[in-house]
Amino acid sequence: MYPVLGGRQNLALLLIKSQIIRDPAPPPPGLQTRFFWNQLDYVFPNPEARAAAINSEAFVPKNNLPVGIEIWKDKLFISVPRWDKGVPSTLNFIPIIEEPYGHSPPPPIDNAPLIPYPDWEFNQLGAPCKNRLNTVYRMRADECDRLWVLDSGTLGIGETTQQVCPYGLHVFDLHTNEQIHYYQLQPTDTNKDTFIANIVVDVGRNCSDTHVYASDELGYGLIVYSYAKDFSWRFEHPYFLPDPVGGDYNIGLNYQWEEEGIFAMELTAVQPDGFRTLLFHPLSSYRNFFVSTKILQDQTKAIGKMYYHDFFYFPDLGPNHHITTQVVYNGVLFKNFIDQNAIGCWKLDQPYTPENQVILTKHDESFIYPSDLRIEKSGRLWAITDRMPIHLMASLDFNDVNFRIFSGDANQLIAGTPCDPYGSTYLQYKPLQSAQSYNDKFLSNSLSFPLFDPKPVKEY
Repeated sequence: MYPVLGGRQNLALLLIKSQIIRDPAPPPPGLQTRFFWNQLDYVFPNPEARAAAINSEAFVPKNNLPVGIEIWKDKLFISVPRWDKGVPSTLNFIPIIEEPYGHSPPPPIDNAPLIPYPDWEFNQLGAPCKNRLNTVYRMRADECDRLWVLDSGTLGIGETTQQVCPYGLHVFDLHTNEQIHYYQLQPTDTNKDTFIANIVVDVGRNCSDTHVYASDELGYGLIVYSYAKDFSWRFEHPYFLPDPVGGDYNIGLNYQWEEEGIFAMELTAVQPDGFRTLLFHPLSSYRNFFVSTKILQDQTKAIGKMYYHDFFYFPDLGPNHHITTQVVYNGVLFKNFIDQNAIGCWKLDQPYTPENQVILTKHDESFIYPSDLRIEKSGRLWAITDRMPIHLMASLDFNDVNFRIFSGDANQLIAGTPCDPYGSTYLQYKPLQSAQSYNDKFLSNSLSFPLFDPKPVKEY
């Protein structure tokens, strides 16, 4: 087992095992390259353990692809799903030391080895499921200093998938790195097509009043877990399905993902009724949808299935608007446009029109497939790119830089754009108040977040 060290100890360890060199591709404007890799490696207990892992194919470097990130103090978490043999650890971190606000970040670090979290033993494959992480896609830290981790319990991808453990939620105390809770999803939460890769965490009045929302991308459902009740339930809705015309992608190569449903999710600030709004976006779609968490937290709604008209949708933005992640910060929705190798935004008190969807930064070499995006309370933005479609559909060139993590100032990125709040602090944003002509043209009151009894959704 490898110890979890403090930030500066870990940074020293990283620098010993890494090199600080120049990335051959420049970062997108407004961002700084912090880490980059030709291929992933790990902090093994010793060189002999690494050699043994390679010889036994417990570590096959070319099969390791980073997909998700989360930031908490001096730890940058990175997930690596077990899509094939040879992924020794699915939940990992690398240490970071932030410079004071306004100072330039440190130079980028090349091929930094990943440190298993919470340790090597927890990242072994298989049983006991309560104490194992098999495949992790997304993990989220909350304001109670807990790390919520959804383990899909799988090895493989697509037709090669083996379900070695049930889907389970693991909760870790980030101060002690100890597991403090485990919950196994109910059999009724999933179906034969279930693939859950994303979660968001909603902390209410206190740390016990917490809900987790998990998107079933291929089984087309939304699972709600109540920490207070230690129980979960499932919603199903046509808005969770992919758009039949949204399954064509051109990211490094042309391919089709026509089955990918609900994926990217984010919570707004608390609204006047005491609940948040959950924004969600099927991957193979050009449209965002939304629902009040008041609906989702009502288990009787899920049981009775009387909730069709409680869900709402925004206009279709058209091709090149696939996203895998979205983050609300200071009244602005940041999102990754994976088709455009870009980060964009929409200011939440503006009409949801194409002209209000702003491209903040992009780069067609260093920013291919921005898989995940996070923003700290300080406004520091983090993004990871991983060339996932090339990895899945073809093969990566491991002589090239394939994976990068960037940081930047979210406030500076939106300065002077239609997303700029002009220095205002948004403790909560206003519901959309669209012009009547725009409202009539598209979908009546479904353009506004439902703080009142909305009219039925209109087609357009």
